[in-house]
Amino acid sequence: MLTAGFVGWVLKTLFPDHSTFSVNRHGRFRASDTLRQLFEAVVRACMNAGLVKGEGFAADASVMEADASRYHGKTPAEIDWSLPQRQTRAVAEFLSAFEDDDPDADRKMPKVISPVDPCSAWTAKANKRVQFGYGLNYLIDVENAVIVDVEATPARTYDEVAATKVMLKRTDERFGLKPSRLSADTAYGTGRFLNWLINAGIAPHIPVWDMSQRDDGIFSRGNFVFDANSNFYTCPQGKRLRTTGRIHDGRTVLYRASKHDCTGCALKPKCTPNAPQRKIPRDVNEHARDFARSLVGTEPFVRSQRQRKKIEMRFAHLKTHHRFERMRLRGLSGARDEFHLAATVQNLKRLATLM
Repeated sequence: MLTAGFVGWVLKTLFPDHSTFSVNRHGRFRASDTLRQLFEAVVRACMNAGLVKGEGFAADASVMEADASRYHGKTPAEIDWSLPQRQTRAVAEFLSAFEDDDPDADRKMPKVISPVDPCSAWTAKANKRVQFGYGLNYLIDVENAVIVDVEATPARTYDEVAATKVMLKRTDERFGLKPSRLSADTAYGTGRFLNWLINAGIAPHIPVWDMSQRDDGIFSRGNFVFDANSNFYTCPQGKRLRTTGRIHDGRTVLYRASKHDCTGCALKPKCTPNAPQRKIPRDVNEHARDFARSLVGTEPFVRSQRQRKKIEMRFAHLKTHHRFERMRLRGLSGARDEFHLAATVQNLKRLATLM
């Protein structure tokens, strides 16, 4: 079992000048803070060895099974949090998240919860059996697959994309590293995240998450031409679809054709057979999605997608060679500690191998 004393011994051995590491009033290392600082110290050692180029990053997440039985999931209404067996750190972390005044932290209560580890997410990601799990989020420098940041989240795509923003900001603040490009899979290709990357000056080498293509014989959005200067769509018959500018659900603008134009149109059976007029939804960040689409197929994009496989190998080595597939600690803080330790070990192996 990893202890703060053991971590402190490692720090003193590898980094004699450990004055920057967190200690408590008794002079002992605080485990959580120390594991983070140990990870960052190893990243700096990789940087000093010239293993981090800082130009291209890749982000991804892998599901780690929580220390919670998938057979004992309950709905929130079934759980009595006042019971003595529920007075644990993992439960306290979960309940405190719903008392946060931050509006961005105001999330809906999950439908299924583990009574012993409620911070974990009920998931069936990656075509696995349904289980409670955490998302191990890595941010790597693609030059030598050095892990420059790591974050623990519940195994939900929303949280994993949000964690990527946190890791990019923290890497810039702690190490002065800001990539010119980021590669990731389609789950990260949302309009909001792509727009954030572009505003941050990072080229999104990410396939766009696009659900507009239809396979039922009805015209897709791609059959309509958008005029950015005049802000309208043109249908295959040359008629215009306009918008009031109202934003629906915080992210979508609707463009509507005239009912008069659609009523007598010869293409109505292929365009809008079950409605009086055609509507086209457009993401408020569609300009960012269009920019990301323009990069697809270019030589830098293809190279980035090829290099992205290096982060998948990090997860494969962790699960295959280190046998790390199931959590031993509970709660987000426990997952954070285990993930920092795992990333530190992998970086030390890269440092030893490449040097």
